[in-house]
Amino acid sequence: MSGATTSEAPHVPVLLDEVIDALAPQPGELIVDATMGAGGYTRAILACGATVHAFDRDPDAIAAARDWPETREDPPRLVLHHRRFSEMAEALDEAGVAQVDGVTMDIGVSSMQLDQAERGFAFMHDGPLDMTMDQAGPNAADFVNTAGEGEIADVIYKFGEERQSRRVARAIVAARPLTTTGELANVVRKALGHRPGAPKDPATRTFQAIRIHVNRELDELAQGLVAAEHLLGEGGRLAVVSFHSLEDRIVKAYLRDAANQTPRGSRHLPEVTGTAPACFEQVSRAIRPSAAEIERNPRARSATLRAAVRTAAPARQNDQEAV
Repeated sequence: MSGATTSEAPHVPVLLDEVIDALAPQPGELIVDATMGAGGYTRAILACGATVHAFDRDPDAIAAARDWPETREDPPRLVLHHRRFSEMAEALDEAGVAQVDGVTMDIGVSSMQLDQAERGFAFMHDGPLDMTMDQAGPNAADFVNTAGEGEIADVIYKFGEERQSRRVARAIVAARPLTTTGELANVVRKALGHRPGAPKDPATRTFQAIRIHVNRELDELAQGLVAAEHLLGEGGRLAVVSFHSLEDRIVKAYLRDAANQTPRGSRHLPEVTGTAPACFEQVSRAIRPSAAEIERNPRARSATLRAAVRTAAPARQNDQEAV
């Protein structure tokens, strides 16, 4: 990696080598980093000589990259967009860009956000109950303090896969108002009978669910995949890293459908004809971090990479439904 940037990334990017292998960025190519975060992927792509359009809805992530030397090149090789990645097609159109050579997405909360107690994403350190990636709009405290018990239970069950979601929701409503991450975590632990020393804190699933709901993360992912399909030119590469089974399921199903790999019905039924041309090919199997990477960076443990290559087929016109 070249020394083009001014500082090292403050956090370790997950599956970095595998993502760069999938993207195969070349000098002069245009790559979208849809979720810039601390900039680990962006740095590596720039080091390969490509131009990067980097997106992040978190103003802190954008502000941290404004002084990178690539933003001052003529023309700039790093173009920053303080926008949701679901809006990348519109943003690039406004920038005069019709097609790109690669798109990468790293779905979910970043280490940079998790490690800042004041952002309210985690409960390792007590902080305000926020969890908003863009630091604006209704936050986690608004949700847990105003939503009905049934809605809270549904969110925790759907996005956290918490089997005892109704018990947790009932405890949250009884304890309102809640203003800090510590308060919420303790309510959940008490509701679920937390045993000190257990390998996983039972509050983890509830925090994950509320975060996904507040930021509409699964809707963003579905819309971002649609945008990538429209932006990538023939031979363009897509690389998506997810950290949760719900996210990976969406990516897997989308690519399978776009590559015409959806399982067919019974072999005894008539064969379906008239299938539209595949929009993606060379769809990878799930790529997961090595034991060595997990040892270096335990947060990589749940990561899954899926990659594919865009064909010459026109992008499908039917928008992906919101999740």
